[in-house]
Amino acid sequence: MSDSVNDHFNPSIMSPDYIMRGGLYKKIKEFAPKLHGNLLDFGCGSKPYKPLFDVTTYTGVDFQGEGHSHENEQIDFFYDGKTLPFENERFDSVFSSEVFEHVFNLNDILVELNRVLKMGGQILVTCPFAIAEHEVPNDFGRYTSFGLKHLFETNGFSVVAYEKIGTNVDVISQLQVMYAALTLSGKLTKYKGAQKIFEKLAFPALNIWADIKKAILPTRNDLFLNHIILCEKIK
Repeated sequence: MSDSVNDHFNPSIMSPDYIMRGGLYKKIKEFAPKLHGNLLDFGCGSKPYKPLFDVTTYTGVDFQGEGHSHENEQIDFFYDGKTLPFENERFDSVFSSEVFEHVFNLNDILVELNRVLKMGGQILVTCPFAIAEHEVPNDFGRYTSFGLKHLFETNGFSVVAYEKIGTNVDVISQLQVMYAALTLSGKLTKYKGAQKIFEKLAFPALNIWADIKKAILPTRNDLFLNHIILCEKIK
């Protein structure tokens, strides 16, 4: 098994996504050994985290909808937004990263994920808490830690482990970097040379400053970047 996740999902300090995606990558890598057997990647896209999983088979399913291009992605099956195209208890494990916010009927989909997962099988999910709207118009929700756990517990799962990724300092730092990337850099689109110089200087400087702030400032975890939750099918 290789862990060669591409740079977009395991970014360097030069990237505006260094704080958020870097934190996601580390936590997914930590939890990945919990999943085994035949794995379903729900909302798989390009299967960016596939190299982190040592499983028997890795199957990707995704929804064909507006707001997101599936060009150059690795989707094995499409589903209609309601019913997954698999028989009952087909999979030993389910993984889904940064997808639940794009699912309007999440209760119904959790019922479907429960149906195709074997009894005792585990599902690993990440989803955002503090993040801008994206892939519009298919961006429907943000969940508190209590709300996310409740969704699983009322759909036949028990929570095995749950963590918040990032702190309030990380959120503030990520917002500052994204302001530089989307607003300030955006003002320089007519001047490509100046834009490249700005990005090469601003992004690493802000990311280094973010690491320093996290090391020296007091933090809280009631404002955070992402959730990661591991659940087991119990009924």
